[in-house]
Amino acid sequence: MSATQAEGTPVNAQALGNVRVLDLTRILAGPWCTQTLADMGADVIKIEHPTRGDDTRQWGPPYFRTTDGREAHDATYFASTNRNKRSVGIDIASPEGAELVRSMAARCDVFIENFKVGDLARYGLDYESIRRVNPGIVYCSITGYGQTGPYADRPGYDFVFQAEGGLMSITGERDDLPGGGPQKVGIAMADLTTGLYASIAVLAALNHRHATGEGQYIDLALLDCVTALASNQGAFHLVNDLDPRRWGNAHPALVPYQVFDTADGQIVVAVGNDAQWGRFCQAVDSTTLAADPRFARMSGRIRHRETLLPELQALIGRQPCAHWLEAFARCDIPHGRINSYRETFQHPQIVHRQMAVEVGSDDGEGFVRGIANPIKFSATPIRYPRAPSALGRHTAEVLTDVMGLDAAAIDGLRQRGIVTCHEADPVGAP
Repeated sequence: MSATQAEGTPVNAQALGNVRVLDLTRILAGPWCTQTLADMGADVIKIEHPTRGDDTRQWGPPYFRTTDGREAHDATYFASTNRNKRSVGIDIASPEGAELVRSMAARCDVFIENFKVGDLARYGLDYESIRRVNPGIVYCSITGYGQTGPYADRPGYDFVFQAEGGLMSITGERDDLPGGGPQKVGIAMADLTTGLYASIAVLAALNHRHATGEGQYIDLALLDCVTALASNQGAFHLVNDLDPRRWGNAHPALVPYQVFDTADGQIVVAVGNDAQWGRFCQAVDSTTLAADPRFARMSGRIRHRETLLPELQALIGRQPCAHWLEAFARCDIPHGRINSYRETFQHPQIVHRQMAVEVGSDDGEGFVRGIANPIKFSATPIRYPRAPSALGRHTAEVLTDVMGLDAAAIDGLRQRGIVTCHEADPVGAP
């Protein structure tokens, strides 16, 4: 066992098989982080309200189903971010429940929470309190605006941060075109980005602890993370003191790089340099375009985009998708169909990469389908030992294995309403 590993943490053959995580997160950003860690082998203990559980359990319909057709009581939204975890129902608002969590934290490597600023201090579950029982803990707090600053106490959801962080200002069609105006991204980009940053931060802090023996506190804000996501667009503003504009499905510095209508559908074409432009002209069989000096260089195609693009649309609109997919593939031009998710998960490359997985349900009957973790390790592959669990499914198991409590002690906690144990998880079960 590593000198910095929490005492009693089980070890498995995965990359994080020696790490135990105490997960007090809900909704999306925090659970996305902890699911990522769990996929890599961490023992993630998800602490939930004993009767309501994670808010997203109720965010249905739709409710997730096992492959044999049985519908669960929890929403698909919950299932998408909570596999590979052990669910424990504890009332942290009670002194006895809070003490139980503190004692559990003493046996963990990582503590992750996304409560409002200051909330957990009321229960003695803030960083300073946890550090007193476990000085080496890596404690990660995820909030909307961060722990400090004039907005620190404000609530917020992903939609708000996509707006305030500038992402919506560059997402959507141009104002002068039909449907123009700012749009949010079709997934909760601020939440998911924050979850990924949190995963990176936790792994870095664990490495620091391995080298020095020191734990530390991590302060992550959704607004910070979605602002950092601005990358080249944000840098464009900072360097030039100009605001990037919306381009819809077009690109400000690459032409052609957009959606085109074919005779029977839509495709995306992305020409990234002048050599590709030459091959593109071969694919569309146009010696006229290839010979036109206005379009020979990317700078010319940008300047003359309003002339060039209608010509390209006219050419591409004459043939069906299948024709262009074959032509662009033959000429080595980046391209693709605009797929629905049904079509995406039938895509031959997605099938080959096994991006849909089936995870065994708690009762051993049927499987739950989900999206695979995209990380491909050569020595410590991702595994999926647990489907999203019923609320309190592992309460007795964790209190026995991690805390060393016996059946009578667990039953007493349950009778006093401090914990909840799922009926499929009998008290004292091994």
